[in-house]
Amino acid sequence: MADVRGCHLPEDLLYDVGNHIWVKELDDGKIRIGMTSVATALAGKLVAFTPKKVGRKVKAGRSCATVESGKWVGPAKSAAGGEVLAVNEDLRETPALANDDPYAAWMVEIQPEDWDTVRGTYTAGADVAAPYEAKMDEDGFAGCE
Repeated sequence: MADVRGCHLPEDLLYDVGNHIWVKELDDGKIRIGMTSVATALAGKLVAFTPKKVGRKVKAGRSCATVESGKWVGPAKSAAGGEVLAVNEDLRETPALANDDPYAAWMVEIQPEDWDTVRGTYTAGADVAAPYEAKMDEDGFAGCE
C-alpha cells in the first residue's frame, strides 16, 4: 500500500488523482467507485451522500454522486461513463463511513462503457505515490494525519 503524507492508497486500485477517486475492477466487468483517503481528509466529516439512482446513466467525466461535509459540497466525478448498477446504501445512511474507511465505503458500481479506452486514463495503484505527492504540493495539502 502506498502511503503519501499519511494518506493510504491501496495498490490494487486505479486512481483518478485529479478528482480524488478510486476504482476497483470487479470480476464481471463492472467497476466500483469510491473516494480516496485524500478526498475524505480534505472534505472532513461527511454528512450527506446522494448517488445517482440505479439504472441511471453516468456520463464520462461527470458526477456519479454528490457528497457533502460541514465545509464542502461537490460532485464525485467518474472518468468512466456507464449505467449505475448498485449504490452503497450503508454509505447513503451513514456518510461518515467513508471517513472511517474510504476503501470499504464505496459509492456506486457501474457497467462502464468503452472501459478499455477509459482504463488508461487512471493511474495504477503501484504508480500513484508520485502523482499524489505532486497533487498535494499543488493544492497545498499537508496530508491525512
